[in-house]
Amino acid sequence: MRKLLLSFIIIVIAIVYIGRLSYLQLLDTSNKNPLNDTAIKAIYDYPERGHIYDRNGTLLVANQPSYDVMVIPRDVKPLDTLEFCKLLNISKEDFIKKYRKAYVYSPRLPSVFVPQLSKKEYAILQEKMRKYEGFYIQKRSLRHYMTSVGANVLGYISEVNDRDLRKYSYYQSGELKGRQGVEEQYEEVLRGQKGVKFIQKDRFNREIGSYKNGIFDTLPVPGKDITLTIDNQLQKYGEELMIHKRGGIVAIAPKTGEILALVSAPSYDPDLLVGRKRSRNYTELYYDSIAKPLYDRGLNAMYPPGSPFKTINALIGLQEGVIDEHTTFTCYHGYRYGRNSFMGCHCPSGTHNDLIRGIQVSCNAYFANTYRRVIEKYPTSAEGMNTWEEHVKSFGLGNYLGYDLPTGKSGKIPDADYYNRVYGERRWYATNTLSNAIGQGEVLATPIQLANLTATIANRGYYYTPHIIKKIEEDTIPHKFVEKHQTTIDPKNFEPVIQGMFDVYRYGTASSLQIPDINIAGKTGTAENFTKIEGKRAQLTDHSIFVAFAPVEDPKIAIAVFVENGYWGSRWAGRIASLMIEKYIKGEITRTDLEKYVLNGSLEEEYAKPLSGKSFTINDGKTFIKWPTENTIKTEKKPLP
Repeated sequence: MRKLLLSFIIIVIAIVYIGRLSYLQLLDTSNKNPLNDTAIKAIYDYPERGHIYDRNGTLLVANQPSYDVMVIPRDVKPLDTLEFCKLLNISKEDFIKKYRKAYVYSPRLPSVFVPQLSKKEYAILQEKMRKYEGFYIQKRSLRHYMTSVGANVLGYISEVNDRDLRKYSYYQSGELKGRQGVEEQYEEVLRGQKGVKFIQKDRFNREIGSYKNGIFDTLPVPGKDITLTIDNQLQKYGEELMIHKRGGIVAIAPKTGEILALVSAPSYDPDLLVGRKRSRNYTELYYDSIAKPLYDRGLNAMYPPGSPFKTINALIGLQEGVIDEHTTFTCYHGYRYGRNSFMGCHCPSGTHNDLIRGIQVSCNAYFANTYRRVIEKYPTSAEGMNTWEEHVKSFGLGNYLGYDLPTGKSGKIPDADYYNRVYGERRWYATNTLSNAIGQGEVLATPIQLANLTATIANRGYYYTPHIIKKIEEDTIPHKFVEKHQTTIDPKNFEPVIQGMFDVYRYGTASSLQIPDINIAGKTGTAENFTKIEGKRAQLTDHSIFVAFAPVEDPKIAIAVFVENGYWGSRWAGRIASLMIEKYIKGEITRTDLEKYVLNGSLEEEYAKPLSGKSFTINDGKTFIKWPTENTIKTEKKPLP
């Protein structure tokens, strides 16, 4: 009986084991991923990234072949290390470091050992790779830039890092991923899908053929081509105009929200971040903490918008009914308010300005009066401020706009809560916030926000979300880019403001910048500029700001230009804006006098002043900045000649 029982137990156990093994081999689908099997080798086939074109069909970014030396640490056999290092042009210390890094990542998965061999290096090494077990050459493509401009728009590609590997299951160590610009924003579209081939190995780690006849193998799917809204010739011209200057230019097509040019200065040649020289070049660009070439000023730099912001206050005043186009205020060379506060203005004392002329001559007193009327229309300053803030934000200011680039800043539009925190509830009034009337104080905006504001005025009250993508191969662009955003201002209220901006070019602060046969509406701006020198606040030469759109009767381009330390609006920014408008609309330049001034001009001397360790003057010598000898930097007004 015992023998029968023992035999029965053995038979049952055998049946259970056979059944379980049969289930795992034939029926179980829970662990079909061959990557989890140490007896299977995965060989990846990388597709070409999609090409990038400008709005006119000009090829901006293509591909070029690249060869990476890959390593599977577990498969490495003893080798002539010195010979191998000589072939790869690396030291023995580098070899050990790279091998250990690959082993830590995974002993059985491939890692990039030496990336991006040249064709010559590849030809030499290919003949001898059979000698180095565990190493092989992987072909893939690198970017080939057909343009030397637009680096901030295009971005670049580089190897994935540890954070990428934790965040994205798609990537393996050593693979490439888009960084910055459209390369990052449209990574999934451009990269395609890599293919994979699985190879079965025997117990001696020898390859014996395709795993399960290739049923898990996949073919690569090429990346899709994309077309950008950028006009490469306009972008190139903008970058040329900004040589030896710092700042940003953003040009938008008002009727669509398409970004025509996105210039950040200083910039760099995108080809610097391709190939084995990429790491060294990137390090140099990254650590340039003075010029900051990797910092996209068009999207990230927040400046006081200055006088162009007066157009919004004019529109809010009209919408709130506190002024009309015939409302007149007297300017006494400025505006006096509170006990001893005074906001200066360049209008002669006793000047009477209506709305259109107030915009034309950029009268601070006119807009200080308008702003006060808006805030004081309501029972409390808080209610007035929140109403004002709602109007301003309807133009896209104070938020990220939703454009399709991976970086940016929201700017700043203060509300009642902000001033309640600063002054206390019911302890502040319109006069405490009067700098908002002229685009100073707490108000901050990026160049792209001001360009969008200008496009909104050109459209008489609506805008489309600014965007960089025009077309995706075999696909459509996101729906949000064709949705119209309406402001809180009635269309009729835009007409006198546009007339005032038109008069800026005809008779006002930009009258010297007119372009033949193009009707331009614009607004000059000058914003105070402060920095810290040795931890102390010091004033520098003012920023030059200009916004414009053209033609007035059928707007095709809206533009905002910021030039850091550029003195006043029409001196640098205004000239650049006028030239960009003529370049886009006519395709050629007739105002060669403006072009010569800008191309030959430099502001490097201004940028060097706070780094000199010496006292210096700003704003054409009108103000003297004394180098700190005590706890503060002294600012002394020099007498006018």
